[in-house]
Amino acid sequence: MRLSAFAGHRSAAHALGPVTLFTGPSGSGKSTTLRAYEALARLCAGDTLGEVFPDAADCVPERARPDAQGRRGFRLGCTVDGPEGPVHLDLAVQAEPRLRIVGERLTGRGRTLLATALRDPGRPTVQAEWHTAGATPVTRAPFPDDLLGTALLPLRVAGKTRGQLEVLAAAEQVVVGLRSAFACDPGPERMRAPVPPGEGRLRRGCGNLAEVLHRTHTDCPRRHHRLAAVAAAGCAGPVTGLGVQELPEGTVRAVLERGDRPATPLARLGDGELRYLALALTLLTGPGVLEMDRIAEVPEAMQSLTLLADGLDRGLDERQVGELLGLAAGIAADGHIRVAGTVGARAAAQARRTPGVTVVDLSG
Repeated sequence: MRLSAFAGHRSAAHALGPVTLFTGPSGSGKSTTLRAYEALARLCAGDTLGEVFPDAADCVPERARPDAQGRRGFRLGCTVDGPEGPVHLDLAVQAEPRLRIVGERLTGRGRTLLATALRDPGRPTVQAEWHTAGATPVTRAPFPDDLLGTALLPLRVAGKTRGQLEVLAAAEQVVVGLRSAFACDPGPERMRAPVPPGEGRLRRGCGNLAEVLHRTHTDCPRRHHRLAAVAAAGCAGPVTGLGVQELPEGTVRAVLERGDRPATPLARLGDGELRYLALALTLLTGPGVLEMDRIAEVPEAMQSLTLLADGLDRGLDERQVGELLGLAAGIAADGHIRVAGTVGARAAAQARRTPGVTVVDLSG
């Protein structure tokens, strides 16, 4: 991740491993870093600039001064490694007076593969040119100024010449690498009530946790059994399983099974226990069970997922944090999931002792 000029970040670059946790005092930019990652992921999925940055002015560095035309903006980017080698995406966004992408550059193997620039401020387009390497070395065309050009390339490039194939491969590497991100922010107050059964895709706030457990209990017994074991490690009292009860009014609620003792509805659990269960469920499932953009052209077994967890340790005790860190590191080791999150100082100290977890301190 590169935050060249984004909110409080200047010339910041962070390598993201399988599990990367950002720590630092309040105001150091932990949450902003995750926000930048999610923004790039959403742009790669085809969301418009206005949808991704509804409060774009907050992303402009505080001391950034407007130019002669009153324009201010921000810059961010990333490098995605893969079969095409490191591919770099850099983005310049104008936030004021009108939100628009004013410059985008995609580079790989020392070559500029795509470049866009604002030529006519009066039109809602940028001039794009991409590498062709045929009879015409570069192709030019207008692109919308509110969409990521890299994500548009598969719709604009024929893929007939060697250069076009190179451009398409690099763009696909960036889009696939970034697009499958799920920002998980469990809200315990929304997780206690029974919910109607549905398709069972976990929402960002995890308010439909019982609905998803109803699905995993039936469709994913192996993962459900593993989640029950994780619940036993992080919830108070004996836990022998995770069950789902169908209520007379047609809703479902999740319960902790206690062996010979009465089951405990999740509504009775503490906030920390509910957040712990929701985060564990997210780690143990995949894109098919999460309410997120899925890449239809990539086989499910090859789909990668980046879990974004701001305040991963919020409301959790030391035991629960340790269990989640170990679970995240173990699952991320197979290469199909990455975790990027923020934690406080105490959880950061635990994370530094956990193999496979990288801690980035933003305290300066």
